[in-house]
Amino acid sequence: MGQLVEAGARKNGDEIGVVLTSKDDLTADQLRGHDVAIDFSIGDAVLKNIEACARARVPLVEGTTGWKQHEATAKQIITDHEGALVYGANFSIGVNLFYRIAKHAAALFSAVEGYAPFIEEAHHNRKRDAPSGTALKLRDLMSEHLGPDIPTSSTRAGYIPGTHRVGFDSEADQILLTHTARSRQGFANGALLAATWIIGRTGVFEFSEVIEEIISSSRQD
Repeated sequence: MGQLVEAGARKNGDEIGVVLTSKDDLTADQLRGHDVAIDFSIGDAVLKNIEACARARVPLVEGTTGWKQHEATAKQIITDHEGALVYGANFSIGVNLFYRIAKHAAALFSAVEGYAPFIEEAHHNRKRDAPSGTALKLRDLMSEHLGPDIPTSSTRAGYIPGTHRVGFDSEADQILLTHTARSRQGFANGALLAATWIIGRTGVFEFSEVIEEIISSSRQD
């Protein structure tokens, strides 16, 4: 992901100030003077990276998953330092539109009887968290209309870039909504979009809010 983000940024004409891996010890001194930082590392490093960016007053796009249990602490760090953070379970623009489709579908099926919802997701065998953050987000959105007990299954095998399926099953038929990532380029594109958006702002935002603002602006135009 880091390589894709770097390549995309250079293609956009951006200047890369520093590139670090999850093995490096990120500090505020390394970050000062930069316009924005993008993190796709590991869940255990997220809070440390958020604090370093907040202390340096550098907005952060956080694309790492597997740290949801520390979300409240992360928000407090940003608030304490008047920093800026965009985070999300998935930075694919297509997935964030898929969220809206799945939520609307859940609202429709909540009005009729006989359909059982379910969520399935599959990723490469190196992905550590299961279910994926995207699957959990889908479940949260659908639960607003269908309740919390939505079966969610995970597969970890091979080199699968990422597939998420939302289904509604009945005795008579089955409806499936599927998002399949062909590559990780979509995640990099979304992170770069968020990086442009967050510059000059303060506060904590989900990537879905970035997409919502873009959609709203498009409708007004």
